Amino acid sequence: MNPTDISILIIFLLLPPPCCIASDAVTPNQPIRDGDILISTGKKFALGFFSPGNSRKRYVGVWYNNVPNRTIVWVANRDNPVNDTSGLLAVQGNGGLVIYGKNQSKPLWSASVTLSSPNNSIAKLFDTGNLVLLENESQKVIWQGFDYPSNTLLPYMKLGFNRRSGMNWLLTTWKSQDDPGTGTCSFGISPSGFPQLVLHQGGAPRWRTLIGFWAGQRWKGTVSYINNQDEVSIMYVPANDSALSRTMLAESGTLERSSWNDRVHEWNMYWSAPIERCDIYGQCGPNGNCNPYNVKAIDCNCLPGYEPKSPTDWYLRDGSGGCLRREGVSMCGNGEGFVKVERVKIPDLSKASFDMNLNLKECEQVCLRNCSCTAYSSSDEGSGCVTWQGDLMDIRTLPDAGQVLYARVDAIVLAQYVKKSDDSISKKQKVAVSLTSVLVLFLVFSLLVWLLRRKRKGKRRQNEYLFGHSTGSTYLGQSSGRTDADETRINPDLPFFDLTTVATATNNFSIENKLGTGGFGSVYKGVLSNGKEIAVKRLSQNSGQGTEEFKNEVVLISKLQHRNLVRILGCCVQDEEKMIIYEYLPNKSLDFFIFNESNRVYLDWTRRFEIICGIVRGILYLHQDSRLRIIHRDLKASNVLLDASMNPKIADFGMARIFRGDQNEANTNRVVGTYGYMSPEYAMGGRFSVKSDVYSFGVLLLEIITGRKNRVYYQEESPDSNLVEHVWNLWRESNALEVVDSSLGESYPTNEVLRCIQIALLCVQEYAIDRPTMSAVLNMLGNDATLPSPRQPAFLLQRSATSTGDSSTQDGANSVNDVTCTMVEAR
Repeated sequence: MNPTDISILIIFLLLPPPCCIASDAVTPNQPIRDGDILISTGKKFALGFFSPGNSRKRYVGVWYNNVPNRTIVWVANRDNPVNDTSGLLAVQGNGGLVIYGKNQSKPLWSASVTLSSPNNSIAKLFDTGNLVLLENESQKVIWQGFDYPSNTLLPYMKLGFNRRSGMNWLLTTWKSQDDPGTGTCSFGISPSGFPQLVLHQGGAPRWRTLIGFWAGQRWKGTVSYINNQDEVSIMYVPANDSALSRTMLAESGTLERSSWNDRVHEWNMYWSAPIERCDIYGQCGPNGNCNPYNVKAIDCNCLPGYEPKSPTDWYLRDGSGGCLRREGVSMCGNGEGFVKVERVKIPDLSKASFDMNLNLKECEQVCLRNCSCTAYSSSDEGSGCVTWQGDLMDIRTLPDAGQVLYARVDAIVLAQYVKKSDDSISKKQKVAVSLTSVLVLFLVFSLLVWLLRRKRKGKRRQNEYLFGHSTGSTYLGQSSGRTDADETRINPDLPFFDLTTVATATNNFSIENKLGTGGFGSVYKGVLSNGKEIAVKRLSQNSGQGTEEFKNEVVLISKLQHRNLVRILGCCVQDEEKMIIYEYLPNKSLDFFIFNESNRVYLDWTRRFEIICGIVRGILYLHQDSRLRIIHRDLKASNVLLDASMNPKIADFGMARIFRGDQNEANTNRVVGTYGYMSPEYAMGGRFSVKSDVYSFGVLLLEIITGRKNRVYYQEESPDSNLVEHVWNLWRESNALEVVDSSLGESYPTNEVLRCIQIALLCVQEYAIDRPTMSAVLNMLGNDATLPSPRQPAFLLQRSATSTGDSSTQDGANSVNDVTCTMVEAR
């Protein structure tokens, strides 16, 4: 045993009982025993011995000091535990950092360094969570824990590798929750080919992403990327050092990014990968493109010029065998070229070649001259030249991002793609040249005839359709003695779809194409022969939405044009079928996000506020800016659809009513809509107006802010009858922020959220006269003027509900209900 080891053992035996060490450093004369805690200067992180899960073995680790549930972010001796509580962390005389167990002559773990001056180093815990070994005088870093990550990536910690020293910074999983030993999964920058981030499981790639795409996944801060002759690395620098965030590689092989929510004392995960089938590496094999948005049953497509290696497996929805070139194809000097494959994650870069000094045109020529080159693209930074030889692995289609891949094809395939493009252009040119003069004359003639007919019939049609009822309000299109066939005359510009066309578009209404089900029936995704995507609302024969509601919705939406209203493309009334064809909106409905624990994290506050404003503009158009004053009467989260850019579009106008220009209110004996969103005067007295929609909007606004349903409130969490009452009680106590959706963390403007809560409470006031109009709501959202204090809301409880085909208690259903409600005295 050398003198250094003997001195450490002597210190070990003479140390007093364990206690918390106030210092943030370990010195040669002040080691750490099991039970001592080292705390960083800003008290953000702590270091000490711990036992994970149900294990009794002891490890030296770093964790968040102020997080109640101890969250380990770094482990020193992860593969060499101490078997009991006799552990000692000490600085050796020659400068190294070691961990000893009781009565052991050799350290269990060490960070070995050699200094010219003995006893001249200290180990210090920084507020970044980094345990650093420093030369005492020069404060030069001679070793740091961040160079040896465990399963957690912290801000200021690198991922990548040093080309000179061979240092590789990568995350590795724990073996289990009870064992922090090095597991089978790792995540870091691949050292071969063009830099990319790869998650390996058991030595094989499991998930791969380009550095730019990964860095753009909701990181609120700056991502530093270095690629030079010395190193390739990526490091996250947060915008706010006070916020706690981490990226963890779970034992399952999943990356999870989360932030600490101090109000609810839990970690909120807001990003993870891989999450879907096409995320898994090589899902469609060599030369295959995985497309989860494919309307076909299988997600896999072959790249242009390739065909399935095993057609049988392909037919059975197994594309893992990939694709091969067609037999007998010549790819060298025989007129070959390139076909664009857009919006994809470009192939595995581990065997790619790259030249950052070439532009895309030069890149094409380089690839064309090399007969082995199978594809080219730009780098992830959007410039430079990347080329591939051989098979192309791990390609997938992305929804609204991605790059363009130029795939090499033979002369025949190239001609086919060029012909498609030329045919399209040629057809348009021929039509333009041959029909322009005839078309202009025809349009002028048709316009004159249409104007004459409209002038003669307009007055009669207006009276018949709009003002045919004594109440002054009516379902648009509702009149006595009309048949379904007569509806073709309601809006001659509305296309009627043939049943065969709709059935073909939806693959005969297959289960794979079904988007959802409500009380009215089902909604299916379809693709027309021209490639246009559609959504088909198919009414079931026992639907709660009857013929009149169907007519109402078809004709009403066809007359409305606004970016925040869903657009109707046509309808189908044939045999026993009644269907409405809408524009297809890929992101489903608002309730799919705000009422789902996993999905709501994709709606940060900025996105939610944009959705709120879009809904307000849509309702304002119905109430004020359209040709007809329209009361929706069934405004709720499931009736707000989201397009590809997450813009809201109000849908389902089956319950809507129209007013004359001078009418403000109407009565009905049949209360329809969805319980929980109904205003009290409508639910109990059948009296509705624009203020009924204002009340519904107020409830919806609270649901967007809280992520909770108004009519499904949890009694064990609060004695309040519903969400409106709960928010009102907290508002009176000045604790309204307690209701904010926990998935938002702390990343929202407090004043703006409080303002939205106050606006919502103004909208749900008991008396309609007290509620603001939607124009006033839009104005309140858009400026910082002082808002009036809300009066007490009405709290409604459902006493009974009889349905004409749907239950109002079904989530997401388009309700047609007769509901009886009773007023509950507010507490």
